[in-house]
Amino acid sequence: MVETLITSAPRHTERAVGGTTVVELRGEIDILTAPSLGARLDDLTAVVLPDLVVDLRAVSFIDCAGLRMLCRVRNRVVERHGRLRLVTDSHQFLRVLSGAGLEGVFEIYNHRPEALTAVPGEILTAATG
Repeated sequence: MVETLITSAPRHTERAVGGTTVVELRGEIDILTAPSLGARLDDLTAVVLPDLVVDLRAVSFIDCAGLRMLCRVRNRVVERHGRLRLVTDSHQFLRVLSGAGLEGVFEIYNHRPEALTAVPGEILTAATG
């Protein structure tokens, strides 16, 4: 019997909104897909003062490799004195962050417009009920 691993290849779109780069991720972010996404996010965070919104609302699955990728992006942004916001309306994702000890590490919003207009430092986690 031959087993075939089927994974939803992540796709992403990017666009500039003012001085902010908005990246919308879709599909699964796992050990197979995180490296290529991480490489693209590395490119986007290679500048001084990167300003990035990562929209995760269309992500169907994320594993520890995906969390590691998000942490790497966050660390790169912090090192370059920039800003990273995550957009998610998934309570499951928030539970995963909490279980991994990452609650409060990311600036999180329910909706993209909130993430784009929020004042830095105003809210650390706005993704509640």
